Amino acid sequence: MTKYDADKPIYLQIIDRLSREIVRGELKPGDKLPSVREMAIHSGVNPNTIQRTYSEMERMEIVESRRGQGTFVVENEKNISHLKDTMEAKVVESFVQSMREIGASEMEIIKRVENFLARGDKKDD
Repeated sequence: MTKYDADKPIYLQIIDRLSREIVRGELKPGDKLPSVREMAIHSGVNPNTIQRTYSEMERMEIVESRRGQGTFVVENEKNISHLKDTMEAKVVESFVQSMREIGASEMEIIKRVENFLARGDKKDD
């Protein structure tokens, strides 16, 4: 069962999860999403929540509904590329804002990122 953050609407959290799966290529263009009922059971939420999720994703042009067939990831690579760019920009903006809130300068932020990337997955000792 998925855990949800009480500070953010569940349908937005599901959109975020599905969007990450799409930009990582786990869900490919043209892939069929589970039915509303299947996704609701899998996600542990009300089917109305999933319907809202799919409707919002369709409005965002990430998925498309095909009458009688279901909901599919759009086959428009430009839309998926735009989704990835938007997600990356939000992550960077959030990170930079957080660093500035603790008093880091631009150079300190850049240096910290360079050091982190140079280390790979190793933690600070």
